Amino acid sequence: MTTETTEEFRFRDIAVVAYAPSIVSALGHGAVMPILALRATDLGADASMAAFVVALLGIGSLATSLPAGSLVARIGERRTLMGAGALDAVAMTVAFLSTSVIVLAVAVFVSGMSWTAFLIARQGFLIDATPPSHRARAMALLGGSFRIGVFVGPLIGAGLIHLFGLSSIFLLAAAMSLCSAAVGGWMPDFGRSRTREQGHLSVRSVLWAHRRTFATLGVAVVIIGISRSVRIGLLPLWADHIHLNASVVSLLFAGAALVDIALTLPGGWLLDHRGRQVVAIPVVVTVGVGCLLLPLTHDALTLGAVMALIALGNGLGSGIVMTMGADAAPADGRAQFLGGWRLCGDLGGTGGPLLVSGLAAVLSIAAAPVALGIFSLVGAVWVGHWTGRADRARLAGR
Repeated sequence: MTTETTEEFRFRDIAVVAYAPSIVSALGHGAVMPILALRATDLGADASMAAFVVALLGIGSLATSLPAGSLVARIGERRTLMGAGALDAVAMTVAFLSTSVIVLAVAVFVSGMSWTAFLIARQGFLIDATPPSHRARAMALLGGSFRIGVFVGPLIGAGLIHLFGLSSIFLLAAAMSLCSAAVGGWMPDFGRSRTREQGHLSVRSVLWAHRRTFATLGVAVVIIGISRSVRIGLLPLWADHIHLNASVVSLLFAGAALVDIALTLPGGWLLDHRGRQVVAIPVVVTVGVGCLLLPLTHDALTLGAVMALIALGNGLGSGIVMTMGADAAPADGRAQFLGGWRLCGDLGGTGGPLLVSGLAAVLSIAAAPVALGIFSLVGAVWVGHWTGRADRARLAGR
């Protein structure tokens, strides 16, 4: 932890090194995500293969969560951030030059790998750079910085596509990754000095030592991740089911994103002043209620209202998973622990779309939202119980 007291701490003192790399990197990722499937199709992929290429971002992140935590522990947050930015720039350049779906798929997978290392390094730095009294707001702002990038990125990308064509987006992403690496090079590296003092612990030993935390709060993180990612897979399918055109759907998602961003700071304030439970429960409950209401929607207005409801909970929960991870992370083996924590989040993020796909295939597109709504509301009980216990333990330890 830095030597700053709570009274001396000001967010503006760390704003550039803490948040600028995240915003810049997210601009590139935000521009790439909407066009990945289109680029794969241009290279000859069918619909299922194009969807798989998009999924490789999450798969790459999931596959490297634990190794990325170990890497951060060994070389520190600053070097990891710079290396992740450089690796992502190479991956995006390869994607720009790709002439086959296989090459594009490999580049996307590598990009997902670098993104995980980037996020763990960002989270670790903020744990050291901010006092506990400001931790949740710091993490909420980190989540908000990603949201801003993902919102603005497609707008910049649309202009580039018009001027230079679809593949130019990958060059934008490569340039943004290099910029994030350059800005990250200015940040202090607290984790590196701590590793020299404590020695390196194996990932397995750290995860085993904290197995009860992962079996309780970690499962809560998986539930939160599934609930949040359901909207990515379910809402576009439902929009297609009620015959909305793509431009209307894009506007609805943009509106929901604005709600999401607007609630970042209020959510962070609630996390710091009212605890983690008061935010974690609405994140999951709003998804559950939204899913149950979804079969009642029949046009853009009613669907937009449901999307705004879900965005309300998601926006309040900006940074909730990272905050809970920061609370639970030990002083010894912290980066390895955060790698395991990131794995829980990735399992939820990857599992949500797969759950949507499976339910839609086994049941129907009309029945899937009901099943998902029930899942989220039941899951909210688990999330509420364990985040409440964690709040009480954290307050007792002050």
